Amino acid sequence: MLREKLKNYKIILASASPRRQQFLADLDLDFEIRIKEIEEIYPPNLIEEDITDYLAVLKSDAFEGELEDNEILITSDTIVWHEKKALGKPKDYADAFAMLQSLSNKTHLVITSVCFKTKDHIKVISETTKVSFYPLSDSEINYYLENYKPYDKAGSYGIQEWIGFIGVSKIEGSYPNVMGLPIDKVYQYLSTFAK
Repeated sequence: MLREKLKNYKIILASASPRRQQFLADLDLDFEIRIKEIEEIYPPNLIEEDITDYLAVLKSDAFEGELEDNEILITSDTIVWHEKKALGKPKDYADAFAMLQSLSNKTHLVITSVCFKTKDHIKVISETTKVSFYPLSDSEINYYLENYKPYDKAGSYGIQEWIGFIGVSKIEGSYPNVMGLPIDKVYQYLSTFAK
């Protein structure tokens, strides 16, 4: 449906995330993947969605001056916000273990920002979801890390994996957002191009 509406546009997804790529594919959209390596560094005074907004725009800035008239670039960033700090992707096993231990039996926020950039316009949307965990034992954390190796995921977990099935007690808000993209909001915004 959206594919037909956007037939005059070219969608570019600047993300190596297989989950984000799958979401766009599930919307039945034609899109191209273009990746640019950037250093994901943000000012230390930023909090919550200010961080993800900043990083999503930073990723889009790498394409400045390269977009054609009919191209829509999508960049995105996700963090876990817990106890007044951002948890990104873990550095190693020990870091991932510590993150999951800190999330155990507590509630945290998963925040994603999506930046849509055209040749002459930029729009950023964000989504926040509350996720609560049951108490996680050390053996459960070790089992998850050894079998699923979630080193490419903010907060060291994927809600769509084993840890999400056994560890998440409650979720308030968008489920796809916790997987890395509030696809409903992406759909709604892309639909505005068809008007």
